[in-house]
Formats: sequence, C-alpha cells, structure tokens
Amino acid sequence: MPVMPGAEPYAHEGGEIGVLLCHGFTGTPQSLRPWARYLAGHGLSVSLPRLPGHGTTWQEMNRTRWEDWYAELENAYQDLRGRCAEVFVAGLSLGGCLALRLAEVHGAAVAGVIVVNPSIANDVPLLRLAPVLKWFVRSVPGVAGDVKKPGVAELAYPRTPVSAAASLPRLWSLVQADLDRVTQPVLVYHSADDHVVKPTSVAMIRQVLSHAVIEELTDSYHVATLDNDADRIFAGSLDFIRTHASVPLQRD
Repeated sequence: MPVMPGAEPYAHEGGEIGVLLCHGFTGTPQSLRPWARYLAGHGLSVSLPRLPGHGTTWQEMNRTRWEDWYAELENAYQDLRGRCAEVFVAGLSLGGCLALRLAEVHGAAVAGVIVVNPSIANDVPLLRLAPVLKWFVRSVPGVAGDVKKPGVAELAYPRTPVSAAASLPRLWSLVQADLDRVTQPVLVYHSADDHVVKPTSVAMIRQVLSHAVIEELTDSYHVATLDNDADRIFAGSLDFIRTHASVPLQRD
C-alpha cells in the first residue's frame, strides 16, 4: 500500500539517549517530524515510526487495531533500547496514550514520558456505540487538522475508520487501570483550547500522577506540535530530557 508523501517514518542515529515519538490516531509522523528533527539536532537518537494503517488510506486503517499500533511502538522501543543507554517516550494524543502504556509495561526501563494533549479517556459519546456501529457504518467525519496557526495543515485522514476506533476503549481502560504504575518523570503539555480531546484525560493524569508536571498551552489547538506553541514544546522537552537523563547531553 503506497504511503502518502510526508507520512514516512523518521529516524536519526545520535547519542546515547534515545527518544521514541508516537503520532496520533488517523495522523502520521508529519505531525511530529519537526519535533523529532529538533531533538535529533541536539544530539539525541530519535525514532518516529508510522503506525500500521496510518498514512495510507482510512480503509486500510479499518483493518488494524490498537494492538497493532502498540506492537509497532514496542518494536521501535526495543530497537532504541538495544543501542541507547536509556530511552524516553513521547507522543501526541493517542500517541501519548501509547507512550504511557509503554511506561506502564516497562517501568524503570523507560526514563521519562512526555505527552502532548494525551487521550486516555472515552470522552466521545459516539465511541460507546462504535462496537455496534462498525457493522453498519465504515467511517465518520474525521478529527484531523485542529491547528490554530494559519497556513499549517496536518497530514491525516479526513475520515475516522469506525472499526479501528472501536478498539480504543479497551486501550484506554488498560492505561487507566495501570496509570499508577507510571513512576517515571512525566511532562504533560495541555492545550486550553482543544477541539479534539476534552480535559478529562489530563484531569485523570493530574489526579493519579501527582508527580507529573502539567503545562498549559494558551496559543495552540490539539495538534500543538505543529502550532504556535511548538517551539515551547520542543525546548521544554529537551530541558526535561537533559534534567532526567543519567547520561549528560551536549550543550549548545
């Protein structure tokens, strides 16, 4: 299946500290590529995979489930662990959820977590009907492109594949159930004006993970990594990694 131009994965061989980045539901690596390149430019080893079913067609994505997306991220994590002293995980939206799941599963082997507008709760009433709806409707209007900055577009599907979406509640339940296992340092960026993910997810993180640092973004919508606050996210995540890495990073 051909991959949309711009949706290709990104990887960079850098120093001893690795960062695994994960894009969101129906999105592509394009939404995180500037972030990945920024971290690579500061000497980190970076991996930004393309999740199965993403970046091709929404029809293909309908043949995938959350287990497929997590397996791809797990493989990328193991690859980084094999060549880096330690690995941080980060993600946008659903990618943030998957990053938290990696931290739950691998414990101290994950050095820290950075999430942007993470989605870990079912705050869309229609999704409760998805397990039944998928037998009658193949797709619904998409949620992509929630960017405030003029002239910036997110490369993502215009339709949401219902069968794929129907697998999300199970993932959210698992992440919620094990959230207290995330004892690593956590940095959360949360857009005050987000038209895709409601405040429920960040409120849950705030309640369970008292050690998490939560920073509000005031000039970005959901896809904040492509928006007006992107530079703040990039610089802040680098500072976070420098603070918590056991191996010193180079200074600019």
